[in-house]
Amino acid sequence: MKKTLLILLAIPFIAQSQTTTDSAFIKQASDEIFTNGKAYDLLRQLTKQVGGRLAGSPQFAKAITWGKASMQAMGADTVYLQQCMVPHWVRGKGDNVAIVETNKKAVNVSLDALALGDSYGNGKPVVAEVMAVKNFDELEKRKDEVKGKIVFFNYPFNPTYIVPGRAYGESGVYRHSGASRAAKYGAVAVLIRSLTEATDNNPHTGAMKYDSAFTKIPAAALGLQDADKLWELSKASSVKVSITMHGKQMPDTIGYNVIAELRGSQFPDQYITVGGHLDSWDVNEGAHDDGAGVVHTIEVLRALKALNYHPKHTIRFVLFANEEDGLRGGTKYADVAKAKNEIHLFALESDEGGFTPRGFGFSVSDAQYRKVLAWQPLFVPYGGGDFKRGGGGADIGPLAAKLKTPMAGFNPDNQRYFDIHHARSDVFESVNKRELLLGAINMSGLIYLIDQYGL
Repeated sequence: MKKTLLILLAIPFIAQSQTTTDSAFIKQASDEIFTNGKAYDLLRQLTKQVGGRLAGSPQFAKAITWGKASMQAMGADTVYLQQCMVPHWVRGKGDNVAIVETNKKAVNVSLDALALGDSYGNGKPVVAEVMAVKNFDELEKRKDEVKGKIVFFNYPFNPTYIVPGRAYGESGVYRHSGASRAAKYGAVAVLIRSLTEATDNNPHTGAMKYDSAFTKIPAAALGLQDADKLWELSKASSVKVSITMHGKQMPDTIGYNVIAELRGSQFPDQYITVGGHLDSWDVNEGAHDDGAGVVHTIEVLRALKALNYHPKHTIRFVLFANEEDGLRGGTKYADVAKAKNEIHLFALESDEGGFTPRGFGFSVSDAQYRKVLAWQPLFVPYGGGDFKRGGGGADIGPLAAKLKTPMAGFNPDNQRYFDIHHARSDVFESVNKRELLLGAINMSGLIYLIDQYGL
């Protein structure tokens, strides 16, 4: 009886001791990353020396070489490439959209536009009258007017949402499916309002997809100022626009996931994955999307090695191929893991930019989430204490789907992300060093806790 009582009395002390130890480790990681962190310098290399790195491009091949060398330099136990086939779309000479006639009078007004990723272009001007609609419902009501027109979907972000990502999710269907929805009724091209609430006029690209049942037509996004201009003109009079694009879909080519490992000391055949995607769009430097996630991943590796941390489980650091227009890298990683019957305990992804940390979103069971919540106070000093249900990442999604792997997404502040997402303004200069490093600190802390205590 006395022995049982002593054990029960000792439990709070043990928990307090563990909390103190965990807090001390995360503080050590924080000090190490703030003092010696390489993430910002690595991001400068990736953005300025490699630049935009669309899957299948020569720049993407250069990024693979850079990623492998960078993780080897951080002291990983092993670094290797995992081959996968990736799509290869080429923008070509560039995109040209101009108003050539208003109210039957010739004009020449250039509009700032970008072809959507994977859009078809025949290199010749497509000239037609604009049919401006707010949404798909209006398109359906006016479907008899569509034939021979350029359909302009002017669907805006909903400004009342506190989380802009929710607005992005709603408006994204016009980028993804707008071309084929309009082609169904005979449209010759499509323009969309860029998926952003930014105050500048930079157009935002991003992947679209054709329905094979309908003709492939050119599709482009307008900067918001020009979208507003075209909308007002279209409502006041007839407007004719010329669209010239050169996009071409080439045969699939070879790409690679870049994978580094810290071998587990107790459970080497059980895996924890942390990663970001190495590819970006071709019109920018891909600094926030997803250069930040790439260097977050490498910095977690570097910090754990610098602290002489020996993980219990094998930690994999993955720079995924082809998130932007196909998800081939994440799918390949999950397929290989399933084929090998690997045990994957947890996966964490950073693909929301390098802004100030807010927390993590977890896709885990109820019991696992209760365990995670006990760690929440450890992250509050570093800005990452906002834990939520639901989250993960596109690249680790296949792992969760095929192996039922618990996963989480790193959530930085989201208010500015869609100002630059897929736009030419996503460059190195838009990233703050301290905010970037704080992200790596929070991610390091979570990976450490998962490794120590599991889920």
